Amino acid sequence: MSDWFTIEQIDQSTHIISEYRHWEESHSYLLNGDRYSLLIDTGLGIENIYEQVIRLTDKPVIAVATHIHWDHIGGHKFFPEFYVHENEVSWLNGEFPLTIEQIKDYVVEDCDLPKNFDVDNYEFFQGTATRVLQDNDVIDIGGRTIQVLHTPGHSPGHMCFYEKDKGYLFTGDLVYIGTLFAYYPSTDPVAYLASIERISDLTVKRVFPHIMI
Repeated sequence: MSDWFTIEQIDQSTHIISEYRHWEESHSYLLNGDRYSLLIDTGLGIENIYEQVIRLTDKPVIAVATHIHWDHIGGHKFFPEFYVHENEVSWLNGEFPLTIEQIKDYVVEDCDLPKNFDVDNYEFFQGTATRVLQDNDVIDIGGRTIQVLHTPGHSPGHMCFYEKDKGYLFTGDLVYIGTLFAYYPSTDPVAYLASIERISDLTVKRVFPHIMI
């Protein structure tokens, strides 16, 4: 079994799947419901996250990315059912604003890569989502409902996921410890601020970002 991932338990039905050997130390979150499991972000795609997920659930898995950046959709190829925000559908069809060479540079930057990883074979996931999400949509996985919050700024279709019953807020790249990335061609600092102000009004017990550095 790969040592690329680290598994931590939040509660009986929620886990963090982390990639600490990469400079971002990125985190994906598995929420297990009665009928489905929801995987929020699928990581960098350097190693197979599916092998970790099936150890933690026996339910059908739905993948949803907070936004369509390489470090959030790297494992999407292992999950045929996945959701995307309407503003980033085109990014899964060849219209992402960075080149594959730029993406590869970010992937290999300052990290302890597995010996079997060849960045020359790295691909930016492309595909057709099984559901296109909009603001305030609800994802029901059985016994757990997660509200979709459109929080643009870091990217035009960025989403946070709010589980009101538990007071959990999964913030992707909207809120995390460290410098916020707002300098890509597709970022909007004004929208970023508005999104942060929006989520600040929520009743939240725990915040779960994509990066904790």
